[in-house]
Amino acid sequence: MKRLLTIAGSDSGGGAGIQADLKTFLALGCHGMSAVTAVTAQNSVGVQGWWPLPVEAVRAQIRAVVDDIGVDAVKVGMLGTAEIAAAVAESLAGLDAPVVVDPVCVSKHGDALLSPDALEVLRTRVVPLATVVTPNLDEVAALTGLVVSSAAALGDAARAVHALGARWTLVKGGHLDGDAVDLLWDGVDERRYAAPRLDNRHTHGTGCTLASAIAARLAYGDPVPEAVAAAKEYVTGAIANGFALGSGIGPVDHGWQVRA
Repeated sequence: MKRLLTIAGSDSGGGAGIQADLKTFLALGCHGMSAVTAVTAQNSVGVQGWWPLPVEAVRAQIRAVVDDIGVDAVKVGMLGTAEIAAAVAESLAGLDAPVVVDPVCVSKHGDALLSPDALEVLRTRVVPLATVVTPNLDEVAALTGLVVSSAAALGDAARAVHALGARWTLVKGGHLDGDAVDLLWDGVDERRYAAPRLDNRHTHGTGCTLASAIAARLAYGDPVPEAVAAAKEYVTGAIANGFALGSGIGPVDHGWQVRA
């Protein structure tokens, strides 16, 4: 069984963050482990607050897992502060395992999940460690200043993010009109992954789930393009089966394959 480590924030509502990552790892046949960076108070209508863990607590969690159990792949999500982002970059430097970075800046509801001074650390120290970085369009704008308003501009966005140093960049175009198109770029070849637009507003945790699914497939040895294709298929099914929870936006269904 492959060993997957998620480094991210805790979602008290269970739809995103550490909780979504661990559910995805289990659904895809992996053993999930976690290093919690922050605790959030959130539900289906938004994030009511978040509190970063002490930097040494984050370091210790990563060290405990890596030194004893080992990892076959890592997924990085919410980092919260510049100090935590720097500590995660230091902890992962030299690690011989694929790293998928979901550069979380804001929640599904538009709530900030990254302090302003952390953005530069994310951009210059964390993203360059990524085997794959998976920004959505808001995150592309935060990282590069480039505003994308059409699918035709996804290639420009991927190139701008790729210049930050990740080996592969997957720009998620789900916020655009029409089919949900994501674009993968490795500095040479461009690949597009399209799925029909689904009439379901319950999409909380989509980004976390996609990044975690990519990490799971990389742990099993898939080449990056095939890992992205498999992850896209999994998350599309999870969105299709997303369900109402609370009075706002419900989560995607991480266990949809089990119940299919």
